[in-house]
Amino acid sequence: MPALDRAAGRPLHVQVADALRAQIRDHRLPPGSALDSEVALQERFGVARSVVRQALSTLVAEGLVERSRGRGSVVAPARQHHRLVQRASGLYTQMAAEGLEVTTAVLSLTEEPASSAQDRWLGGDRVLRLERLRRVDGRPLARIRTALPLPRCAGLTAEELTDASLHEVLTRRLGARPTGGRRQVRAVAADTDLARELETRTGAPLLLLEGQTQDQDGRPLEVFATWHRAEDIAFDVDLEAGPMSPSGPALPPPPPDRDGLRAAAEQAQQLADRLRELADRAG
Repeated sequence: MPALDRAAGRPLHVQVADALRAQIRDHRLPPGSALDSEVALQERFGVARSVVRQALSTLVAEGLVERSRGRGSVVAPARQHHRLVQRASGLYTQMAAEGLEVTTAVLSLTEEPASSAQDRWLGGDRVLRLERLRRVDGRPLARIRTALPLPRCAGLTAEELTDASLHEVLTRRLGARPTGGRRQVRAVAADTDLARELETRTGAPLLLLEGQTQDQDGRPLEVFATWHRAEDIAFDVDLEAGPMSPSGPALPPPPPDRDGLRAAAEQAQQLADRLRELADRAG
């Protein structure tokens, strides 16, 4: 039976809600699974039924639990966020545009030697290293590590980057507008630190988005790596037609690139297989 601290100042219904919330977030109670009845929870936690009802009401208000006649309380389906990976705009801008509550905590902001080829792509011997944790609607979604060029980005502060879009700050402070770059997506397993920060279990599947971004003048602006909770996000890609003929009637569309389509399908299948493998290990 979970131990509640009855001597603490925290109400019992808050402690019960915390215990159930933890089980939901680490998937001991997966989406769609039924919670124990109010009577069973009352016995399990050793509290009054009114305490259980308050705890369940809290989880319902947070969108973690759904209640209905005949079904009792069940874990709500996980809401999956979507990110357009080919857009230069960052996670903050895309999620905020959907009307979601996006918060950003700055974990550290330090000047460091450029220690990798990615760092040196920024063009200097030192970089400004920014570590952040981003939450969407109160739930941790992404852990972000960014390297910024020095001395160009010297003077940025943790205060102005808290609960803010890095790209908007760079545009406002430096006139540097992100316009393009390269992106790469990989499936990885959460190590101990990532699991703690993203409130998941060690070995849980994560989607790692890595990239380099240039500004409107083609100058290196950032190198980043962002680890996302795989069950909470989907990466979308927009397809665009190729360039039109500069003169004369429009050219007919080229025949399908079957080799390219086959390669893309194989890559998608490999990513899905890797995520499934990581999920099986975490389970």
